[in-house]
Amino acid sequence: MGWKNTVLWVLQWLFGVYFIAIGVMHFIVPEGLPGPMEWMYDLSDTVHVVVGIAEILGGIGLIVPSLTRIQPQLTVYAAAGLVLVMIGAVVFHIDRGEGASVGTNVIIGAVLAFIAYGRWKVAPIQPRQ
Repeated sequence: MGWKNTVLWVLQWLFGVYFIAIGVMHFIVPEGLPGPMEWMYDLSDTVHVVVGIAEILGGIGLIVPSLTRIQPQLTVYAAAGLVLVMIGAVVFHIDRGEGASVGTNVIIGAVLAFIAYGRWKVAPIQPRQ
């Protein structure tokens, strides 16, 4: 197992768990979120459900298909789908004038694009035989 594969696995786990947690947060929206997360209070119930489901499924997709080697190409699609979620987040935060959040979403989107490309071309996971 090369270092590129190791880096991709670490990123898949970190961002997989991150997106599962953030996705769940869309359904519970706890009181007292810190300032950079206060935007969650302004979303409609529909947006919370759609984005929450997308983030949970994307987070699972970053880990499970590669881990089980069952349809591992789904990891590429999960990462690409989450890039689309981050593009939506960038548009949302630009509209609200939240520059720091825009920067964070751009960085997260770039890492997700790296994961998608890495699992597609650099170190693809081979399916079970």
